[in-house]
Amino acid sequence: MTDILNIGMNHQTAPVELRECLATNPHGIHTALEYIRKAPPLKEGIFISTCNRVEVLVVAEDETEARGSVVGLFSHLGGMDQSELQKVLYNHRGHEAIRHIFRVASSLDSMVVGEPQILGQIKEAYAYAVKEKTSGVVLNRLMHKAFHVAKRVRTETGICEAAVSIAYAAVELAKKIFYELQDKRVLLIGAGDMAELAARHFMGQGVEDILVANRTFERAVELAGEFDGQPVSFEEIPIQLSSVDIVLTSTASPEFVITHEMVREVLKKRRNKPLFFIDIAVPRDVDPRVNDIENVYVYDIDDLKGVVELNLAQRKEEAARAERIVEEEVVKFLRWLETLDVVPTIVSLRQKAESIVAAELRRSNSVLQTMTPAQKQAVEVLARSIADKLLHDPILFLKNKAGKPVLEGYLDTTRKLFNLDEDDND
Repeated sequence: MTDILNIGMNHQTAPVELRECLATNPHGIHTALEYIRKAPPLKEGIFISTCNRVEVLVVAEDETEARGSVVGLFSHLGGMDQSELQKVLYNHRGHEAIRHIFRVASSLDSMVVGEPQILGQIKEAYAYAVKEKTSGVVLNRLMHKAFHVAKRVRTETGICEAAVSIAYAAVELAKKIFYELQDKRVLLIGAGDMAELAARHFMGQGVEDILVANRTFERAVELAGEFDGQPVSFEEIPIQLSSVDIVLTSTASPEFVITHEMVREVLKKRRNKPLFFIDIAVPRDVDPRVNDIENVYVYDIDDLKGVVELNLAQRKEEAARAERIVEEEVVKFLRWLETLDVVPTIVSLRQKAESIVAAELRRSNSVLQTMTPAQKQAVEVLARSIADKLLHDPILFLKNKAGKPVLEGYLDTTRKLFNLDEDDND
């Protein structure tokens, strides 16, 4: 029996310091997919890692062995004890696993409901799985259905219009700290999608002085140019910290970009002027000890939850409509999944019919040779049409029994009636 399992941790089950343990390895996704490919209990698998979640979606036949393999993968990636991991992992099976991935793709399970970034991240994870050949018939169908569900939610509900992004929540937090942002100087560290969104939101609040630092300086120049900002090199970050008010970091660095020693040195030049860090990276960019320095305040991605919760009431009605779409699509996918047990017998039926037709056509070859090509083709079409019509009702009958307890008996009877297992017969 094919089982779909979804095992992982997210912002609701595990704090950021645990999640980042699994996200620090720059080759994590390749390591994970190689592990999945070599693990005998795992028939198919996709590894998803974002700032708010790390999870594995797999197809297996033995649930217990599959769970053990996935927990072993997490332990391997994060160097964490398996017993500790078990405390923060969620486990979804069957229809719950299907519902979960549909909700994740539709951004119903995100810290910020309706944010569009998660769908792109899942598509990227799926693309890696396809490239590494760890996604097969079941997960290919499941992921394309997940993308379809996300599209329906986006077009049939107003959840995206009602939603805010993590970057927006970060700017809202900055407003709560400073009240007015027009005269503030902002340094963005990292020039990815999150930084770009944050820059747009900061400009929307009247910020005119934006600096952009990125390891690839050309990208910093590009992003800064979009907002009349100033590009700075990574090496300049300590210098710029002496004059900015807000620092928003969103890099993919496995190590701290802002260290305790760096900030302590900078503070001597700031003359007690407050400095605020908003760290939306996982792994974190800012050493948590920085928060212990006087007049320095650090907020990480988990601190944004309070800002996000303010928007829950507005999104509640649209989320309910989105959940209905998810449930509808879960039912449809389960119906398809149930038909997989029927597929081998149907394939065998069609193959036997085709072999009979081909054999009879060969036997009649001497007669067929006297015909024109058009007449010969007409006879072949007729023969195959008769075979298809004879098989239509048995195949339809079996499909209608998919998912029912009596299916196994009907499959066995069908294989015997049509002698599909010739090697097993006396």
